[in-house]
Amino acid sequence: MNVDLHCHSTASDGALAPAALVARAYENGVRVLALTDHDTIEGLEEARAAAVALDMQLINGIELSCTWGGATIHILGYGFNVDARPLLDAIEQLHTGRWLRAEEISRKLAMKGMPGALEGARAVQQALGDSGNAPARPHFADFLINEGFVKDRAEAFRKWLGAGKLGDVKQHWPTLEDTVATLRAAGAWVSLAHPSHYDFTRSKRRRLVADFIEAGGHAIEVVNGLQPADQVGSLAILAREFGLLVSAGSDFHAPGAWSEIGVYRPLPEDLPPLWGRFKHDQPTAV
Repeated sequence: MNVDLHCHSTASDGALAPAALVARAYENGVRVLALTDHDTIEGLEEARAAAVALDMQLINGIELSCTWGGATIHILGYGFNVDARPLLDAIEQLHTGRWLRAEEISRKLAMKGMPGALEGARAVQQALGDSGNAPARPHFADFLINEGFVKDRAEAFRKWLGAGKLGDVKQHWPTLEDTVATLRAAGAWVSLAHPSHYDFTRSKRRRLVADFIEAGGHAIEVVNGLQPADQVGSLAILAREFGLLVSAGSDFHAPGAWSEIGVYRPLPEDLPPLWGRFKHDQPTAV
């Protein structure tokens, strides 16, 4: 694919520095790229410099955490003003919250005989590339591997860090409505990330999409890496029903992981791609 609108660098929980990520995307044929790190735009400047050198188009991107229906939901924003005060304020609040979450994960792991997790996870993070952001669960997983508490990331998440486990610390994220409003105020195009990843019934997922549209969302991510083809089909039906734009991307985090940059299932040809708007119309802020 020559477009990838979902990937992560060492600015959040990815394994490659922004410049290295851009270079890998270029080698894989990507010419339009959005770096969508979790709750930060820290990597955009480095990524843009690398993209300019390769004559690639880099779209300002971010993946913001929020809550809806008692669950954590991720919202993708594209093409926004990086200096927009509402967005910067929201990122700062999320930055603080992520550090508090990391400290709580470390405290809980220590109670189970695994001390030093925050320092260890931070060391893993810094070995990949220094970042002022809090270590994420993949960094904690690698700490547990390094200390011999688990054999691999799968075991780390299955026993300690996955949904419902001791390290699954619930964070007080902003609401979906507030998050979409923040992105719209920054002039962003807004897409609902990987709707099939949430453990919802079909009717609840449909309500999520309806509420997302009501909040001001523009698109849904119909294709996320090599997700099952039936999920792509179900999301395509939702996009057609609601008349939505669609986004797609690899959700790349690291070489050798579940996805590769620039690689994802084909987007159904009848759906209107969000990236067709990036060179032309600008969204209207609310």
